[in-house]
Amino acid sequence: MKIIKTVCHRDCPDTCFMDVTVDRGKIIAIRGSTENPVTGGFLCPRGNGDPQRVYSKNRVLHPHVKAESGESGTFSRVSWDAALSTVSGRIQATLDTHGRESLLLYDYPGNTGFLAWHFAKRLWSALGATTSDYTLCSSSGHAGIGLHYGLSYGLQLEDMAASTVILFWGNNARVSASHIWAMASHAKKNQGAILVCVDPRKSPTAEAADIWVQPIPGSDVALCYGIARYLIEKGGVDLGFIGRWTTGFPKYAETAMEWTPQRVEQVSGVPGHCVAQIGELLMTHRPAAFMIGLGLQKSMQGAEAARAVALLPALLGLHRGFQYSNARGPVINWPTINGGGLSGHRGKVVSQVAIGERLAGGEFKFVYVLGSNPAMTLPDQSAVRRGLDRKDVFVVVQDTHWSETALRADVVLPAPTYLEKRDVTISDHHPFSRLSEKAIEPLGDSRHEIWVMQQLAKRLGLTADWLYEDPWASLEKTLARTYQEGGLKNILDGEILEVKLKPNEAYQTPSGKIEFAASVSPAGATPLPTQQPLPSADSGLILLNSSTAKFTHSQFTDVYGPIPQVVWVNPEDAGQRSIEENDRVAVFNELATVTLHAKVTAKVPSGTLWAPRPLTGLNGVPLNALVPGISQGIGGGPIFNSVKVKIRLAAGSSESDPSDHSRASKETYRV
Repeated sequence: MKIIKTVCHRDCPDTCFMDVTVDRGKIIAIRGSTENPVTGGFLCPRGNGDPQRVYSKNRVLHPHVKAESGESGTFSRVSWDAALSTVSGRIQATLDTHGRESLLLYDYPGNTGFLAWHFAKRLWSALGATTSDYTLCSSSGHAGIGLHYGLSYGLQLEDMAASTVILFWGNNARVSASHIWAMASHAKKNQGAILVCVDPRKSPTAEAADIWVQPIPGSDVALCYGIARYLIEKGGVDLGFIGRWTTGFPKYAETAMEWTPQRVEQVSGVPGHCVAQIGELLMTHRPAAFMIGLGLQKSMQGAEAARAVALLPALLGLHRGFQYSNARGPVINWPTINGGGLSGHRGKVVSQVAIGERLAGGEFKFVYVLGSNPAMTLPDQSAVRRGLDRKDVFVVVQDTHWSETALRADVVLPAPTYLEKRDVTISDHHPFSRLSEKAIEPLGDSRHEIWVMQQLAKRLGLTADWLYEDPWASLEKTLARTYQEGGLKNILDGEILEVKLKPNEAYQTPSGKIEFAASVSPAGATPLPTQQPLPSADSGLILLNSSTAKFTHSQFTDVYGPIPQVVWVNPEDAGQRSIEENDRVAVFNELATVTLHAKVTAKVPSGTLWAPRPLTGLNGVPLNALVPGISQGIGGGPIFNSVKVKIRLAAGSSESDPSDHSRASKETYRV
């Protein structure tokens, strides 16, 4: 029996250190490491469920090809040699017939490791394949904040822990970042920090906060200007800091003064006394930390909301007094690790949010999916699934488990979980880094992503040395300037290092300062944050969605069962439609119909629904079928939390839908 020290590689802000107990080659226990002050010795339900997921019956353990019948979800087991020959042959045929732009690499951080994710992309860099712009998660927030700060990195968690007011804005940290919430709760207990949650829904974080502010969805800019006006009127702004470190404040202040308490309440639904309470709190309790959630910027107004919230700490004299994501703070040589700076081919880049329409149109003839489940997580699911199901599109999925996307593939290749390989990852939210040691040998015939990449490169006759470079030597160059002290050699020796962030008082704007009025704006963007008009109530209800404690995106349904098939409905909205608790209801728009069980609750305001993401409805239709593939003007991000729908009692035991979504629930793992 031995203890293996590793790190969680899920797409999660906490990036926990883990201690894995292994007995005779099998994982028998896992716990949070105390060596990382953020992990703090405990794990979330996903981390605790990882051993069960490693040995899940839904693991992909051998290469498979779609059965000769061509029926979706039916596969035949083949050898690695046969699978690789098939895949390389289709790649070459696609190149010869349609050109490199018809090859699509669709990848995302199902595993955030530098080697498993980034180094494994070198083949596709060499081929000049089309890739996405990676805008699904956080791009609009980065872009919006970047208009005023240059780069979007912000305070460290130790700064948050030392704050006397901590605002979780559109951030359900109690569920999605449980260790960050634990640090905030510790600050409350030990130094009397006041916890504030700004969220239209009474989330678990809102329930546990000292103060809950409930704006109408999409009205955050108005609320920010209301708070700013209060601070300016009451002399709560740091004019010395503003004069030295910022530009554009007079224009910003002029706009803020237009937002009277009455106007703010009319737009946001937040009463004037509540705005005053937050303003007074920020004036009398300093420093403050603004914890901006990714969900805030996943709406039509998302980039505007993120930039508006991020400017509030500057009024208080704080250098980057917010945390959104610190992914752009470290110095990491990305083109070295992923091959983008080594290849002579510059591949086409397409919108990830709008990729469904391109798939359905047959633009890509070969699709390689790595570390993602696009048949669940992308918007415009009807188009996505039609595209993956096209007879003239060849789909290859390399994954650890049989996902909804894998069941639609022509070839499925088994990948080891992060507990079955050695790697390094870095958190977007804390600075601590250590080696992710391999806990057990890969199960079945699963092979490392790099091995697969290099085997395909050989079969395609690619000879560039950098395709076959020692990945650890490449990683050493990639991380040469990343840590405060030391480098990869120290990590490999078992040391814990801290990532070096760019200085908080450095601003990568044209002026070199915080720009309240951005001097450079993309097309369609204004220098100041703008409150966009909200849709009328006549156009339907707003559907919000967010993660729940047991699931990371579509992962862990094999451990904890289906993502709850429920929708929260305000009692007023339910009464108008004769909907009662647990009734079967149809949530629908022009794109799809999703059947769910109703939960009647005042935790959502009238005119708003909420459902867990990314669920599959009782009728087999994914929630994201309701979401259009529309990108935001700033940053190109999705509009998951601006979807307009209607709701009614479901007719009969099942709801029909014009799209062929229902097949997803009937597909079985017939291997």
